[in-house]
Amino acid sequence: MRLVVALIQPHKLPDVKKALFEANIHKMTVTNAVGCGQQKGYTETYRGVIHEVNLLKKVRLEIAVNETFIQPTIDAIIKGARTGKIGDGKIFIVPLERCIRIRTGETGYDAIG
Repeated sequence: MRLVVALIQPHKLPDVKKALFEANIHKMTVTNAVGCGQQKGYTETYRGVIHEVNLLKKVRLEIAVNETFIQPTIDAIIKGARTGKIGDGKIFIVPLERCIRIRTGETGYDAIG
């Protein structure tokens, strides 16, 4: 079992969801996040005052998958999120020690579904 964590551009979320649904991956958690990477942010001027914006809006996807769904999940996220420009995001694959479905008490692979 693995936890796939992806940080993507907010405007690419519909494309990523569509690609995931096409890959038969329907379970995910989506949260708003802010962060910076190679983009390093930007500056803007408001009423003559320069503001440096170095934490940019991102969307964080968390998807728990069984071993057979790891690569299809990665491929779907890349398909939906890639623009070819800096700031497309990152994907992290983290080992998932345990998973428990609260409703039934199922554990492990059965709990992920």
